[in-house]
Amino acid sequence: MTLISTLSDKEEVTGYFLVKELDVKQTNSTPPKDYWDLVLADSSGQITAKYWDLKPAEKESLQSLQVAKVHGIVQLYRDRLQMKVIRIRPTGPEDDVRLTDYIRAAPVASADLVAAIHSKVDSITDTDIRNIAAFCVLKAGDRLEHYPAAKSHHHAYYAGLAYHTVRMLEIGEFLCLQRPFLNRDALIAGIILHDLAKPEEMNAQLGIVSEYSDRGRLIGHLALISGWIVEAALKLDIPTDSPKVTVLQHLVLSHHNLGEWGSPVQPQLAEAVALHYIDSLDAKLQMVEDALGSTAEQETWTPMIRGLENKAVYRTRF
Repeated sequence: MTLISTLSDKEEVTGYFLVKELDVKQTNSTPPKDYWDLVLADSSGQITAKYWDLKPAEKESLQSLQVAKVHGIVQLYRDRLQMKVIRIRPTGPEDDVRLTDYIRAAPVASADLVAAIHSKVDSITDTDIRNIAAFCVLKAGDRLEHYPAAKSHHHAYYAGLAYHTVRMLEIGEFLCLQRPFLNRDALIAGIILHDLAKPEEMNAQLGIVSEYSDRGRLIGHLALISGWIVEAALKLDIPTDSPKVTVLQHLVLSHHNLGEWGSPVQPQLAEAVALHYIDSLDAKLQMVEDALGSTAEQETWTPMIRGLENKAVYRTRF
């Protein structure tokens, strides 16, 4: 199996890849010609691809979220590898490939990640906060086992949301030991809750987001989880204007920090400041890890990373 993470410039490759995204676009030529704009993926990463010689009869032959056999040439374009596809076809029974072999997943089993989250919920000492967190985790349901944390930026793979949450919980526990003034119950609950409505914001299958849901576009996961907290309080007979409910709502509503990033309020609690930076740290380090992991070992610099203000990362070699 040829892995995307091992591809290099000018390499000719034939292999099986998951068609993660597929769009028919037109060239700027006169007359314009149709082509496929693709994102090909496997368990090691993904690569953009173009199939320029798209014939009318081929347009309906391929669809996203299926494995295709691809023959192409890897090229460096604007400091990023992409593939010029020469031939591509959907796989059939004769290829003997399994879709799950080409899906990127969290490096920890999803069942273990979800169990870790439930364990942290149980460790919250305040009864009201614990019950609100438990209600919201139950509302997320089994989607927590497989949903990504984002469409593309970070943890955008099977069980990425649970993995992101657990890694943040590890950082949060350390900070609570280092900074005893932080309210552990509030911070741990805030970490568990902060992205928990992502499954309602995005439509995803096998860890791959196809599009944002209508509620995701119109409301967004910050407002959605704030609503879940109020719903939990109503179900549990906790006053919706109680300090505990207000604190939890502030934590989730402020965790993006700025209005242009989606937060209606900025962090104004010690735990909210911690939550924002824990979230940012884990997300940005995951972007770096992904970039390094998908860059050929012999390459010194990664491609530019959008989430790091389009900076490239240098591979440290001692």
